[in-house]
Amino acid sequence: MATSTPVKRAWRALLSLLIITGALFGINAIGVALGVSSWAPALALDLQGGTQIVLEAQNQDGEQISQEQLDQAATIIRQRVDASGVGETEITTEGGRNIVVQIPGAADEDTRNRIEASAQLQLRPVLFLSGQTSNTFVGEDGNMTPYPSPDPTLQATPSTQPSNASDIAWITPALEAQYLAFDCADPSNDPAGQPHDQPLITCDPEGLQKFILGPVEMEGSSIIDATYGLDQKTNRWTVNLAFDSEGTSTFGKISQRLYGAQPPLDQFAFVLDGYVLSAPSMNGLILDGKPSISGSFTQESAKVLADQLKYGALPLSFKVVSSDTISATLGSQQLQIGLITGLVGLALVCVYALFQYRVLGTVIIASLLVMGVLTYIAICILAWRMGFRLSLAGVAGLIVSIGFTADSFIVYFERIRDELRDGKSITGAVEDGWGRAKRTIYISKSINVLAAVVLYILADATVKGFAFTLGLTTLIDILIFIIFTHPVMQLLSRTSFFGGGHPLSGLDPTALGAVYRGRAQFRAPVGATPSQGKAARAVRSRGEAERRQTIAERKQAELALNAHGGKASAPPADTNDTKGGEA
Repeated sequence: MATSTPVKRAWRALLSLLIITGALFGINAIGVALGVSSWAPALALDLQGGTQIVLEAQNQDGEQISQEQLDQAATIIRQRVDASGVGETEITTEGGRNIVVQIPGAADEDTRNRIEASAQLQLRPVLFLSGQTSNTFVGEDGNMTPYPSPDPTLQATPSTQPSNASDIAWITPALEAQYLAFDCADPSNDPAGQPHDQPLITCDPEGLQKFILGPVEMEGSSIIDATYGLDQKTNRWTVNLAFDSEGTSTFGKISQRLYGAQPPLDQFAFVLDGYVLSAPSMNGLILDGKPSISGSFTQESAKVLADQLKYGALPLSFKVVSSDTISATLGSQQLQIGLITGLVGLALVCVYALFQYRVLGTVIIASLLVMGVLTYIAICILAWRMGFRLSLAGVAGLIVSIGFTADSFIVYFERIRDELRDGKSITGAVEDGWGRAKRTIYISKSINVLAAVVLYILADATVKGFAFTLGLTTLIDILIFIIFTHPVMQLLSRTSFFGGGHPLSGLDPTALGAVYRGRAQFRAPVGATPSQGKAARAVRSRGEAERRQTIAERKQAELALNAHGGKASAPPADTNDTKGGEA
């Protein structure tokens, strides 16, 4: 059975890095081929401009609008936008009654509809409709109960007091006349903002059906969750709801009243911004607060309805005051400044690495380049899959990560050099230095990731980009450290240039003061012979060793010298390198 050597492990690690890199580029290439991704990162609002929509809160029955209600509405609107896959959206409150939504790039029609459909979500019983709906509430038995179309002739009832929200006594002669004159295609017939305790004449968003709905019986705030999925029994897409405790009780009573009623009085409508999103019929008693809506859904239409129901429970109704395209607030000039700053920082790190570590510094530079490639392609994929957009704060996070990444390599290299000073071989120093350095680096990087996560959760939206890129690059840094930096060092340490301790390699034992062993003891430098220049080399090596001693070690060496009369002499040559001369 073949044993796993450091060289084999190093090549396997580099091969895995190549596979990961190829996989990431392949994933993004698929997105580009499908037209949903790009080879350039998506930019946020502050770098490329976008769309600004201003919503103004409307008073309901003269109620005072509180800042808490406005903040809650802004949170729900953000959830709606996030559900559409648009990232780095800025949503703020303004003037005590406005919400300003700024979207990077040009907002598509679906995103605009999610934002502008900003009134309260209401649940009203259906009293009359001009066509037939195909959706039903699914009870515990899961059966679909078909029903005939309602009588197209609207019969107004005498003016009496309605007994409940589903009582057709709400349909008075005056309401009948309004219904017959109501034109769904007329934009002046705006059903939004109507009283909650009165019936409502409205249509579906496409204008294909016209309804008379009873008073509001439930608010959308009673819905705590809405999901969609494929029903395994019927093989149809369904929308699954969950009500809070109060909503569960109310909906249970409504299902008892509507179940078994003649169509369309068995239907219950979800109304958003005055329009009917869906009006399912009640096909069973639903007392657990977890009804499902089943019908002629596609996967996309089920998802859209679930999002509308989940994020439609705004505490206020709004009207769109303006919808404009805005220019970049910082623009390409600021982006160029940020990129130039990053390049300057990278150049300084490279200069320092080469100055401090000689040719060994090229490993740092190569690691930074590999990290840059992986970070770039990861940001492109995240823009496609998560809607992530690179803001100026995100660029700042990338710049800061250069220094954090260089820290890992410096810790590792200094550990290797410490091992060399203890007299170990270069290959042994690489392995032992790795064992000691990785624990320090893992702890340091864990703190960086934790800080990034906390900052992302608690910070303002303008800072989230910084926290996200900082956390992302820290994770990539750890990956590069494991499958690139250390394997490369394992291979380089076995070359004649690095393994032989060439003066320019950065791993020269003599230049590192490797002649020092223990406290106040020295051994002959590597290559020392009893030649004429032996004493001079020994003095230089000993001086280098003393320069690299800690303060405590230097004091102990001085005490040892004083104990021997304050004199030190060059040690005799020791071919076995097991004894050192005493000072």
